[in-house]
Amino acid sequence: MNMLSYLFLRFMILIVGFMPFWLMYVFSDIVYFFIYHVSGYRRKVVTANLISCFPEKSKEEIKKLEKKYYHHLSDISLETFKGFSMSPKELIRRHHILNPEVADFYFNKGIGAIAVPGHYNNWEWGSLSPGLQLKYPIVAFYKPFSNLYVDRYAKNHRAKFNTYLASINETSKTFTEFAPKPHAYIMASDQSPVNLKHAYWIDFLNHDTPWLHGPEKYARIHNIPVVYVDIQKVKRGFYELKLILLTDNPSALPEGEITKLYVRHLEQSILNEPAYWLWSHKRWKYKR
Repeated sequence: MNMLSYLFLRFMILIVGFMPFWLMYVFSDIVYFFIYHVSGYRRKVVTANLISCFPEKSKEEIKKLEKKYYHHLSDISLETFKGFSMSPKELIRRHHILNPEVADFYFNKGIGAIAVPGHYNNWEWGSLSPGLQLKYPIVAFYKPFSNLYVDRYAKNHRAKFNTYLASINETSKTFTEFAPKPHAYIMASDQSPVNLKHAYWIDFLNHDTPWLHGPEKYARIHNIPVVYVDIQKVKRGFYELKLILLTDNPSALPEGEITKLYVRHLEQSILNEPAYWLWSHKRWKYKR
């Protein structure tokens, strides 16, 4: 079964890779029709999330947001496959960092940095394009795939773009190993934490929400800057990334402040354009 899943992945990468972008987005519109109108993929979860986060919006506004989200979900799903065949030049053009000097400043000083994006807009290309645009070698933390063939393929592919995929199960070990030289550590921080004991609870989109403690923890231990990655869609298939410094002296801030700064920036990004966040996951399944 694992081999079949891997072969299907390679098949999709091959098919989407051969498509010009305009054709890929025609295919994406077809995918949208099936996942939204036919299968209803996680429709109840998406609707419930949108209603609870935006109680002031009418049913018509929620429905409009819902449809826009599923169009976007279809796009980024195919863009993920497309990323395996894109050239470095194409990646830089379509996933462009506006101000790399924010991160490069610390690299030139021999200091690492922690980059904290969210699951907003196209985050998948975020493990590919930074290694082509920043001076830093990139370490991206991820949850390993249970399929070893897929996991090995993903790690080998990311390595071509100056990115090392590190398991979230070996976060402490990875920081200890890489900390002597400046690296940029990518830690998407808006998924639900498994260990609620160490989570930070912060109000977010009208919900009391638990947040991962890892980014703040390792920023404090190694006292390295933390940068929020604001990813904005310019148009279909084109994104601009803005690096926003949250702190360059983590140990000087009160406990939990770094996470609060991250949450406020992510929340503002979502409020500016709600449809581009990952609404189909159960973000609020835990209670304090």
